[in-house]
Amino acid sequence: MSDLNYVGKSWRRKDGPDKVTGKAVYAQDVKLPGTLAGRILRSPHPHARIARIDTSRARALPGVKAVITVDDTKGIRHGFVETPRYPADQEVLARGKVVYVGEEVAAVAAVDQITALKAVELIEVEYEELPAVFDPVEAMKPGAPEVHPSHPKVTDPYANVGGKSETEWGDVERGFAESDYVREDRFESHLRTHGYLEPHVTLAHWEGGKMNVWTSSMGAFVKRAKLARTLDLPYSAVRIHKTYVGGTFGGKIDLYSHEYCAARLSMITGRPVRIVATREEIFSAYRHGQPLAMEIKTGVKKDGTIVAQQIRVINNSGGFRGSGVVVIFLAWGFTMIPYRIPNLRYEGFSVYTNYPVRAPQRGHGAPQIRFAIESQLDRIAEELGIDPITIRLRNARLPGEALPNGDNVHNAGLADCIKVAAEKSGFLEKHGRDRRSPPQGTIRRGIGIGVSAYMGGTLIYPNGSAVIVKMNDDGSAVVLTGAIDIGQGSETVISQIVAEELAIGMDDVKIVSSDTDTTPQDIGAWISGMTYVTGNAARQAAGNARDKLVAVASERLGVPVGDLAVKDKVVYSTRDPSARMTYREVIAASVATRRGDTVIGEGYWRTMRDEPNHPSLATTKGRWTENYAFSAQVAEVEVDIETGEARLVKALTVHDCGFPVNPALVKGQIDGQISMALGHAFMEEVMTKDGYTLNPNWLDYRMPTIHNMAVSEDADVITEQYRVGQPYRTKEVGEGLVSGILAAMANAVYDATGVRLNSTPFTAERILYGLKALEFKAKQPKPKEKVGA
Repeated sequence: MSDLNYVGKSWRRKDGPDKVTGKAVYAQDVKLPGTLAGRILRSPHPHARIARIDTSRARALPGVKAVITVDDTKGIRHGFVETPRYPADQEVLARGKVVYVGEEVAAVAAVDQITALKAVELIEVEYEELPAVFDPVEAMKPGAPEVHPSHPKVTDPYANVGGKSETEWGDVERGFAESDYVREDRFESHLRTHGYLEPHVTLAHWEGGKMNVWTSSMGAFVKRAKLARTLDLPYSAVRIHKTYVGGTFGGKIDLYSHEYCAARLSMITGRPVRIVATREEIFSAYRHGQPLAMEIKTGVKKDGTIVAQQIRVINNSGGFRGSGVVVIFLAWGFTMIPYRIPNLRYEGFSVYTNYPVRAPQRGHGAPQIRFAIESQLDRIAEELGIDPITIRLRNARLPGEALPNGDNVHNAGLADCIKVAAEKSGFLEKHGRDRRSPPQGTIRRGIGIGVSAYMGGTLIYPNGSAVIVKMNDDGSAVVLTGAIDIGQGSETVISQIVAEELAIGMDDVKIVSSDTDTTPQDIGAWISGMTYVTGNAARQAAGNARDKLVAVASERLGVPVGDLAVKDKVVYSTRDPSARMTYREVIAASVATRRGDTVIGEGYWRTMRDEPNHPSLATTKGRWTENYAFSAQVAEVEVDIETGEARLVKALTVHDCGFPVNPALVKGQIDGQISMALGHAFMEEVMTKDGYTLNPNWLDYRMPTIHNMAVSEDADVITEQYRVGQPYRTKEVGEGLVSGILAAMANAVYDATGVRLNSTPFTAERILYGLKALEFKAKQPKPKEKVGA
């Protein structure tokens, strides 16, 4: 790829100047005359029947322009998943009862925020409190308070089960019987928020039969689809405008009630309505990540080869299904990819509780399940006397392996990632050092490793992306793409691909993006498929435009197409470079001789183009993706054995992302995921009690800052190539690298202290408790051997 000019190079971000100069326009920056302030009334109870709602006093307040309850809606439900098995299950405002603290009950629009707040306080709601349940294991027990009836196709004798994923291959019982060592462990992950700096903001304006919306999201076309459906409008009557997005991390995919309420209130009042969520609302009532409980039983041979595995996952999905039925499917997938498991039995349960609904969070199940599997694998290795590197290499999938679901890992670089990570970190030399020879003082240092793999693009609405490239008279290009740049650099990557294919400069490429009326459909920024799916559509569109340019030049110059090349906005003969035409000349000739054809290229791409549907969430049957990224990550931590405080000192990420289109953007993704995993491991936790959030602000929720960051190093394992004019296979780098490093930190804490932790976060209290337990165990007298034994 050394002959490429743009792909593979660290070009400056297209959105960088706007952001650093303050010119970037976010949803809250959009100003429309006559805009009303919207506010939402939320439930104060985790579970209660709504006996009566009286909005008359709020409606009578001067300055109030509209008040809505569920009776003012069409009653059309929505859901993160909307399939025949899992139909939409949530209304935009509560009907009949509330199932979590903060559930939306009513909304108002008023001339200003103060009036809107007063109006919300004047709405009278009479509740009849109901028994509530918060722990998913307790919620599954027969006789537990019913949040919702269990799914009719789940035959297990459990309550409150919103969905189940189950699959099996091989002979699991025989596998365990043939294993030399079998181990069982239980792991738990905790509740965290996404930590996006820009709050949820929506501005809606109903004008001339058109709903115009500016909202902070992860995909304009998904938002349009869900909003149009709940408003009972045709898609053509809803336009999602582009705004910059101040962070998402999975938390801005689904339709939120405030988006619907802003739109409905605007339809009633005929004026723009803006709703801005407070940080307290986001912490207390909006969607956070997915806590999982994981029970894992693994059988291995004496050399560490995995023979059989049995996994049971329980998800706390909150008051509605949310993405709960997706995360239990994904936990299976992230189990299947990295290691060969000849015999596997998996079951996952998504369970309703009286907590707010859950959403994807960066990695969507991968950090949790990889933390559990990688932690257990280290324990197995230690019991067998095998080092952590050897046991992973023994089980790592190799290039060309077929997966049990029919996918293929293609040029999987996992084994190379593990080898490079071990060598660059000096892993085997450092591992166990402080436990074997404890240094003076209270600081202990440990090293750990974790591996992960992640899919890159799958079949979720709208399933594919299209791109249009319009050539300007001077040979520059305008690119129309529905892709949304949420900070990952999509506009920069697309520009690099278009510039490479057309042989024009980066400054010659202008992007028009993420507007449902002016750009073609796009998958959005939430299935780790932008660079592969939208990137290939952009490559195809630019290539289509290039082919048109070359065809016109061929006619004018009398040179066969195969003898022409392009460079610096010129088409020239490779045999006689003096035979040439500038793009300006070619485009003028196209308009003159091809009935006004101004040279417009079209491209479209869909992952797994021959697969009709996405895999079954219930049975896991069916193809999932055609691109898998792999990584091995090493963490070095320091633990103060006097206070229990632990910190990440150094992280090494060795990853196979196919090839980096923009190495600087890849590096940014790596460092961001290290920071997020650091917070997951040592700092962040949404604390709750009986459905209420105890720390609903930045002061009490500890996010990593620059002072907590560790040294972050990385290395690429290149397994794919980019060739102009040909489809390419690249792999994700935006989510999977938050997973292996979490497991590595858990294993490093053990290496430093001898304390094994089965639950996140790895707090000082838990580490101290573990140290005390080890100290107590060491003081116990060893049992005497029996005489003659």
